[in-house]
Amino acid sequence: MNIRTLVQPLAAFAVLGMLAHVAHAQDEQVARMRTALAAPERSQENKARDAARKPIETVQFLGIKTGDTVVDMIAESGWVTEVLSAAVGPKGHVYMQNPPFLAEREPKDMIARLGNVEPLHVQLAEAGIVNKADAIVTAMNLHDIYNGFGNQPAGEGPAVEFVKTLYAALKPGGVLGVIDHVGVAGQDNAMLHRMLPQQARDVLTKAGFTIEAESTLLANPADDHTKGVLDPAVRGHTDQFMFRARKPR
Repeated sequence: MNIRTLVQPLAAFAVLGMLAHVAHAQDEQVARMRTALAAPERSQENKARDAARKPIETVQFLGIKTGDTVVDMIAESGWVTEVLSAAVGPKGHVYMQNPPFLAEREPKDMIARLGNVEPLHVQLAEAGIVNKADAIVTAMNLHDIYNGFGNQPAGEGPAVEFVKTLYAALKPGGVLGVIDHVGVAGQDNAMLHRMLPQQARDVLTKAGFTIEAESTLLANPADDHTKGVLDPAVRGHTDQFMFRARKPR
């Protein structure tokens, strides 16, 4: 028997088997997320945000898997935390990171109910999270770091230093998901709480990341970028960019 004629079908079966396993894992994750996001215990406020923020599609784009260790960086009230909890499942772990002044916004009942969420009120390195996370997500935060939140220094430098702390927390090959409000040149983006996508790209690459993919999933052409993100005309429906950046192996 020709060895090549035997090996080629076996290799094809192995690839098909691997693809089937991946597809089954994704199906299982989607089913779990749909159940968790529709749970009666989940707040109506969080459920109302799902249509615009597309939680399942976002998790799929970022490649977050069942069993992963993930961080919701500057989580505030935890919409992303709840999504990540459902995505990684009971064998995964979610660190809900907030600076101390935001800790009061954390819904303690939600954290207790989810079971796989651990609140953090210190920086990741102080918590011993170095080369440990499979993925980190920071949503609607990078613009504040870049623009200077409160009396904090503004500009690319502080934003790069912030992102470097996330780089250090990730395992080699880990993913950073960045979601933020789109700003345009010529506007007062600091006042509007927005940033240029190119500013975010520059920050990520200067911190050591490779930008692997960009998504228009959360884009909204109806947002003309002239209004603040809390303006009733656009609140919850701003034009947003989403990047998947990877720490090299």
